[in-house]
Amino acid sequence: MRSHFFVSLLLATTCALGTSAAAQRPAPRPARPDSSTRPAGAAETFAGLRARSSGPARTSGRVMAIAVHPANPGIMYVGTASGGLWKTTSGGATWQPVMDREASYSIGWVTLDPRNPNVVWVGTGERNSQRSVAYGDGVYKSEDGGRSWKNVGLKTSEHIGRIVVDPEDSDIVYVAAQGPLWSAGGDRGLYKTTDGGKTWTASLTISEHTGVSDVVIDPRNSNVLVASAYQRRRHFFTLIDGGPESAIYRSTDAGATWTKVNTGLPSEELGRIGLAISPQNPDVLYANVEAANRRSGMYRSSDNGVTWQKMSDYSQGSMYYGDVFTDPHDFDRIYIPDVLFQVSDDGGKTLRPIPTRGMHVDNHAIWIDPTNPEHMLIGNDGGLYRSYDRGENWLFFENLPLAQYYDVDVDNAAPFYNVYGGLQDNNSLGMPSRTMSDYGILNSDVFVTMGGDGFVSRIDPEDPNIIYSELQTGVIVRFDKRTSERIGIQPQEAKDDPPYRWNWDAPFIISPHAPRRLYMAAQFVFRSDDRGNSWKKISPDLTRQVQRNDLKVMGKIWGAEAVAKNSSTAIYSNISAVAESPRREGLLYVGTDDGLIQVSEDGGATWRKSAALPGVPADAYVARIKASLHDANTAYTVITNHQNGDFKPYALKTTDAGRTWTSINGDLPARGSTHAIAEDHVDPALLFAGTEFGAFASKDGGAHWLKLAGVPTIAVRDLAIQQRENDLVIGTFGRGIYILDDYAALRLATPAVLAANATLFQPKDALLYVPTRQYGGGGLAFQGAMLYSGDNPPYGAVFTYHLKEPLKTLKQQRLDAEKAAEKAGTPIGYPTNDQLRAEADEETPTVLLTISDSAGTPIRTITGPITKGFQRIAWDLQLPSHVLPRRASELEEMFNDGPSGPYAVPGRYSVALSQRVGGVVTSLGSPLNFRVSVVPGSPVTLADHASRGAFQGRLQALRRSVAGAVELTSATTQKLEQIRRALDQTPAAPHALHEQVRALQQRTTSIGRALSGDRTAGSRGDPTPSAVADRVNGISSEQGRSLGAPTTTHGEQLAIASELFAAELARLRRMVDTDVPALERELEKAGAPYTAGRVPQQ
Repeated sequence: MRSHFFVSLLLATTCALGTSAAAQRPAPRPARPDSSTRPAGAAETFAGLRARSSGPARTSGRVMAIAVHPANPGIMYVGTASGGLWKTTSGGATWQPVMDREASYSIGWVTLDPRNPNVVWVGTGERNSQRSVAYGDGVYKSEDGGRSWKNVGLKTSEHIGRIVVDPEDSDIVYVAAQGPLWSAGGDRGLYKTTDGGKTWTASLTISEHTGVSDVVIDPRNSNVLVASAYQRRRHFFTLIDGGPESAIYRSTDAGATWTKVNTGLPSEELGRIGLAISPQNPDVLYANVEAANRRSGMYRSSDNGVTWQKMSDYSQGSMYYGDVFTDPHDFDRIYIPDVLFQVSDDGGKTLRPIPTRGMHVDNHAIWIDPTNPEHMLIGNDGGLYRSYDRGENWLFFENLPLAQYYDVDVDNAAPFYNVYGGLQDNNSLGMPSRTMSDYGILNSDVFVTMGGDGFVSRIDPEDPNIIYSELQTGVIVRFDKRTSERIGIQPQEAKDDPPYRWNWDAPFIISPHAPRRLYMAAQFVFRSDDRGNSWKKISPDLTRQVQRNDLKVMGKIWGAEAVAKNSSTAIYSNISAVAESPRREGLLYVGTDDGLIQVSEDGGATWRKSAALPGVPADAYVARIKASLHDANTAYTVITNHQNGDFKPYALKTTDAGRTWTSINGDLPARGSTHAIAEDHVDPALLFAGTEFGAFASKDGGAHWLKLAGVPTIAVRDLAIQQRENDLVIGTFGRGIYILDDYAALRLATPAVLAANATLFQPKDALLYVPTRQYGGGGLAFQGAMLYSGDNPPYGAVFTYHLKEPLKTLKQQRLDAEKAAEKAGTPIGYPTNDQLRAEADEETPTVLLTISDSAGTPIRTITGPITKGFQRIAWDLQLPSHVLPRRASELEEMFNDGPSGPYAVPGRYSVALSQRVGGVVTSLGSPLNFRVSVVPGSPVTLADHASRGAFQGRLQALRRSVAGAVELTSATTQKLEQIRRALDQTPAAPHALHEQVRALQQRTTSIGRALSGDRTAGSRGDPTPSAVADRVNGISSEQGRSLGAPTTTHGEQLAIASELFAAELARLRRMVDTDVPALERELEKAGAPYTAGRVPQQ
């Protein structure tokens, strides 16, 4: 049956994205995901179930490359290590990701064609060699400023260090391809195209282990090139960041031949070499050289790269830095990215850090305005910064959501749960999953629980104010949200213990059976029964205990003096995953970074190794283990082998407590490591997986997978399920948090449901509150376009439905039939005039959702998308407005929500799905009940709500009548003016008719002033009596953002308005029903020209 589900699903055709009809104000979101991202194949059926981007941008993420339009500095491109390519046309006020539909999300370099800046070249794959680096799939080119892209080759390069466009010929481009970091081979070296990327030739190749990291071109003579070869390899257990093949090469014939440069450079083995050429004096080049035996340093050439001179011993840790940038205004001034950004004013002899007040550390990229040396941009692990005083002070772009999450977790806070997690180099954070704010989830809603590189966060089940937060290598604290106090609780070595080997992302869990019991692991498993105050070791060393220095790298064993050997690498053979079965206390699972899974069924007293994992390399990294919520003997694991150059997914399941494992890879994409897995708490067959390139769901236990919509091409490192809300929280490594709200429809989407013409799914109860506006106004609330907010889900009651087929107009049905006939080669007949008239007269098909109160009385109807597949739409919990909407001005939108009805009262409601096709309404199923509930802790009582509801019923009825009377008065005024003009063209008309018109006009003016106000006096600033509409609209406005009972004044004003209105309505009715028709009859007798509303006589 489950397999049949996906067979049925694969027959589905595409569907449009679901839209929300909530009437709440649009929140300010200057950084907007690429809405054109569309899942392919069967996943399109579920495209309406879209995850939302929740941020945060309070801490951004690693920026690797900056490119600025030479003629318009407001146009900028920012390439990120693992968050895609972003573009702004407003100098950073707003940003748009422009490569979300492509196959890579990691950017190594971005450059603009100097002859045509609309041509953008992007090299994918971060150009660093650190442990969390992401890989790419070659070179991309856009010829329209980033609107569309084409992969133009070098797909196995994986990491690109630089792209240089020949300043004299845009078709000539050089690419420095570092090549794969974790394996040999691939597109590795310096590549050249002479036809704009159609074809490539290898200009400089060294070996299967050595690529080219950097290249510069002489702007005076594009035949002169200088490039740096880079030999390196990283695995889980080590880094070798250099070797005998790293070197500087020079060409004087546009790359046809190369000469290795030695003069003045170290004779030792070299690592990464960053190059820069001065645009002011191209004879001056700089090389930031990493070398063995402490021979690293800053080198300079004054003869165009032929010879070199060491200027200083300064060198960064090149696996994470390694670049050098020249000031376009001063060839002696260079900038060097490092933990702190370094600057030298004497050609590299002495260096000093740029002032970094308020700026993040770990810098990677810089742009210096070629027209103003005071204006600079810097990209680092914290995001993007700007200075207008040459680095003395910095502005932070807090609207780029680039957070790199390693781990995520959720609490059970009400009314909205919180999301916690650890970020690469940007702390451990907590944030609400949604807010009551009209603006969304703001940066100010985010708080820090722990500094450093953040990893595991867990919430104390007994006290949600206690958060366990971890930074790298097992350093963990118990954080108290009430006081912001932190106390360290990491297990420490006993007197005779060997050194503990902690994973970079050390595993930590809270026992599902005892909330004060904690488990943590290095090479041993530790247990605490007092919330981390004390620990005991409950296992032997559970790893393979591999001596990493004995392992071959690039075909040999390297000595201790190898360049940057083991730099920024956790000590190998440690525990990487721990889980305890929630169904059986003491059933523990442990996974290691060297490929073992070990199991204890007695709380750690004894342990047994799992059998070999089928299809998995023996030493592959066990990323996560999740014990089943449903069956004591079932558990899941995901394994990654990417740091051995193997990018295949490995997801497995055991049903015998780890004795044997079977693959559940199913049809997951073959390229994309698995990082996370989660099991639904209701349906054990519903699984979720986080991979290197997105989030996936399986409804059949892993046999088949579909990609979740709304998540861009991005690595998903962790998943958490909030069981109360049925929400899937997706922790991405480069785009922050995404949340798939209420995924319950996935459980219910059986083949029978998909085969039905339409299905409405049970809605969740809705929370009633007035969205807050902490900045005062709507929209951006005077905060400017840079105000960032993560998405809230739609406010109100959210309805999910599925359509088997789209609702099509007659014209669309005809066009589809003609297309099918053309494809089949059958004749296509021209439509008849009757057909074309029917198409022209047809009412557009509509999906209707009708909300009724507990008595079954319809109170609101909203329309939804008519396209095939799953759709979502929200009722904003407001009753219909009795005032027809009109297009509001920008100023009105800022201060006024426009016509809207009152909020519904708490209670039971129902919703029914129907369609209107050809003017005929057809029911699409039985109504479903749901509740509208107050927010817990609200001071507004149910009696207050009832009072408000009754009062609003009277108020809205009067408001409707007043609005109608105002419109009728205006229409009557216009009609009388038309009659007056008609009489002026009727010489035979009695003069008495002119007098009657004048009298009626004076009466309508009087009625209009009583209803709408005295504009004559008001325009001069004189006090005027309150008009009926002023009183009614005033009450509505004063109550519009409150759920409480009406005030005494409101009741008094309603009574006054009702009394005044009754008198004016009687005058208006007499005029419209009696006086004006009598006047029109006299006009007809006098033969006056036709006026609106009169029936012509024959």
